Amino acid sequence: MSASLLHDYIERISHLIRSETRIAGTDFDLQPIQLDVLYYLTRSNRYSNTPQGVTDYFGLTKGTVSQTIKALESKGLVQKTPDAKDGRKVHLSVTRSGKKLLERAMPAQVITSAWEKIQELDQDRLLADLKLLLVRMQKVNEMKSFGVCRTCRFNTQVSETKFFCELTQEALTPNDTTLLCREHTAPTPSASAVNG
Repeated sequence: MSASLLHDYIERISHLIRSETRIAGTDFDLQPIQLDVLYYLTRSNRYSNTPQGVTDYFGLTKGTVSQTIKALESKGLVQKTPDAKDGRKVHLSVTRSGKKLLERAMPAQVITSAWEKIQELDQDRLLADLKLLLVRMQKVNEMKSFGVCRTCRFNTQVSETKFFCELTQEALTPNDTTLLCREHTAPTPSASAVNG
């Protein structure tokens, strides 16, 4: 398959998802990026649930992120909490109202409906291929991976319920390891062979 055809497929899928997100957002007086930020914040850990994390993840300007957060905060969908160690830093969390809204709006119904019609083996293959494409695109563009904590080379499992981040030198909860992290670094092939 040509790169041009791949681009066409991904672009068309993106437009279909964006269109449905726009429609869902209209019901709640939200722009697609505002829904996307809400969704991201429900999946991000304490290193990533900051305005800078949102900026890095979406590749937006600080001004756009600031306006987006203000809009979500004014609607009572997001709240800010000062960082316990650094008073200049704030963490963003989705409120109960924001979570209820997301349950009705995300992920886009068009993708959920189509996904359910694909056989499980094909789903697994498709996810693996898309992950490979994403990782390679991020490397080419020198972008952060924002991977799930448990797949990071710095994540160490201390016991069945205790984890530790070798990068930040902080303890992690089992829930922490299921969230997106802006500090995520994929394991090197040799490290995964040893740990796998």
